[in-house]
Amino acid sequence: MKTIRRMIYNEVVIAIGVVALAFLLLFLGFDLIDELQDMTDQRLMRGYTLPVALLNVMLQAPEHLYDLLPIAVLIGAIFVMARLAGSSEYTILRTSGLGPLRALTMLLILGLGFVALTFVVGDYAAPAANHTSEMFKARFLGDITVGRTGAWLKERQGDMNYSINIGALNAHSGMSNVRIFGFDSGTGRLRMVIHAPKASFNPDGGWDLQQPERKTLFADSPTSAAAASSADPRITIDRPASLHWPTHLSQAMVAAAVLNPNDMRTVELFQYTRHLEANGQNAQRYQIAFWRKVFYPLSCLVMLVLALPFAYLHFRTGNITGSVFLGVLAGISFFLLNNLSGFIGNLRNWEPWIAAAAPGILYSILSLGAFTWLVLRR
Repeated sequence: MKTIRRMIYNEVVIAIGVVALAFLLLFLGFDLIDELQDMTDQRLMRGYTLPVALLNVMLQAPEHLYDLLPIAVLIGAIFVMARLAGSSEYTILRTSGLGPLRALTMLLILGLGFVALTFVVGDYAAPAANHTSEMFKARFLGDITVGRTGAWLKERQGDMNYSINIGALNAHSGMSNVRIFGFDSGTGRLRMVIHAPKASFNPDGGWDLQQPERKTLFADSPTSAAAASSADPRITIDRPASLHWPTHLSQAMVAAAVLNPNDMRTVELFQYTRHLEANGQNAQRYQIAFWRKVFYPLSCLVMLVLALPFAYLHFRTGNITGSVFLGVLAGISFFLLNNLSGFIGNLRNWEPWIAAAAPGILYSILSLGAFTWLVLRR
């Protein structure tokens, strides 16, 4: 049985590697075309040349690999199973003691390796490469923004509620045009406004604001609600050279507000959703992204279960191509449904884990149904 396992594992891994490489090169080619179309004379003057564009394209490879791994697992496994069935090799393996449940267990064990690989690529390699790509591109094209209004965050510290606006992120992992509004949590009155042209993340926590302007509003202590509305505020303005602002908003949280939440790690997404919920903000989008990070690697197991019934079909010469084509259609449909379910769940206000797990659950039912009908009943 070790020999059978080694033979199947080698063929499946090689086929999946070839399919993943082919799709990866195709997507990188599309990215390179986009980069060439977007290059302008101004960018060329600022140093954004063809070698720089090629390097930026290569930094997008981990994200594409993360998206393509389940599809590659499905197509590669279908190709191997169909080829073994077409050459009657799988029939010989069945007579040698390779039963349906043992074959399913064998593929699931192999699938755990691809689950781990997908998780590592999606949780470590892809976020790091995407962040490097964004900062690398910002060095030539300017700061990273989310529109004219910037990104808004909230934080509660003691008896103060803060609303923070970040205009942009720059290439040196810093922030530009930072505005901080402090409100009294009891009365809701504005107590402080800080504006800093630039800010950086302190390694020990908090932000270091450069050349900030801080306006502090004081008012006489009112004895009633009417007095509070008519209290005459006093404003003091100070402009220190630098100011350290203690905050729990990390660089990853700020990047999540400015960049794509899919570029965050699973732990960072969990922490950020907890932060949003604690400050009364809508965390639906980030909760769906978190659960998608949890469930997406498991889809590799679903793809292998879906590919196993092809080993029990009787193929003639040339029919393998049709089977691979069906695998391509199934993989593309899974990719589209997996992306679409997140948007639908956000619009319809579904439970985040349901919106993220729906494609995997649907394809699991299809996989187990096909396995039961083609393998166990026929």
